[in-house]
Amino acid sequence: MTITPGNANGITTQLGDQGLGQQPWWVEQWMELINGYRFKKRLERAWEYARSGNVLSIRFEGRRVHARVQGSGEDPYKVKLWLDVLSDDDWGYVLEALGQKARWSAQLLAGVMPQDIERAFAASGRRLFPFKLQEVRSECTCPDKINPCKHVSAVYYLMGERFSEDPFVLFQLRGRTRAQLLSDLAVQRRALLAKKAKEAAPADAPPQPAAEGSLNPAPAAIRDPNRWWNYGAALDPGLVVITPAMEGDTGLDEAGPLPLAEDGRFPEAGKLFVEQLKAHGAACGTAAMATAMAAGSNNGEGDAGSSAQA
Repeated sequence: MTITPGNANGITTQLGDQGLGQQPWWVEQWMELINGYRFKKRLERAWEYARSGNVLSIRFEGRRVHARVQGSGEDPYKVKLWLDVLSDDDWGYVLEALGQKARWSAQLLAGVMPQDIERAFAASGRRLFPFKLQEVRSECTCPDKINPCKHVSAVYYLMGERFSEDPFVLFQLRGRTRAQLLSDLAVQRRALLAKKAKEAAPADAPPQPAAEGSLNPAPAAIRDPNRWWNYGAALDPGLVVITPAMEGDTGLDEAGPLPLAEDGRFPEAGKLFVEQLKAHGAACGTAAMATAMAAGSNNGEGDAGSSAQA
């Protein structure tokens, strides 16, 4: 895709001849709304405006998008575009849900929109993506009474380009900037980990001193490497069932696409690395399962309830 340099804010204000091209799924979902608009001739004009540089500027002011679009007249039209923002209570539910799933946090930190992100917003009864075009609020100073007009639609197309560069723009339109979201999410994750550590600690365990300068001391199981591979609590042998991981249930599956560096000289390197990583994990899992089953058999002679089940 050819990109014409944008305005002073670094936002593209003109599309190349190929349009948006192949884009991440969150951009495609945004574009589905405008592409479903019933006034197709209006969309054709809007697309031409977006490609021909008629959108003179796009800027963000808080939770709104402001743009200037040159129409057939002498003076450019002023366009505003915004979404309904979530309340602080709504964001509280969203952040609590995001904090429960480490994969969501990791993907957002890597600049990737999790494909199941709407599950986090469902906790508040709200959505991140607009469900229909009418939920994208807009105004234009042109005389056209139909909304969205071609000037608004041209800006809408360019917003898709902006989302491709930075998916956090969607969060900003809903009321949280990138910095606010990641800061709030970090606080939520620390509180959750501290709560889990407190619940897991024995009731008679003496309090552990916090590391110097730390407001949230790490759990003992993290500070002591000798405890990383041990589980001291007793288990009912009749409840222990050993099975291989189901497809889609491994740590790599939960992590989602890995943000691996790419090198044009070795286009298959990333794919081969992940395949080798999965094969190594499967081999280790098989060996661990065999060891555990053997231990269960040795310990459970004469006691059918303690035998491990594959």
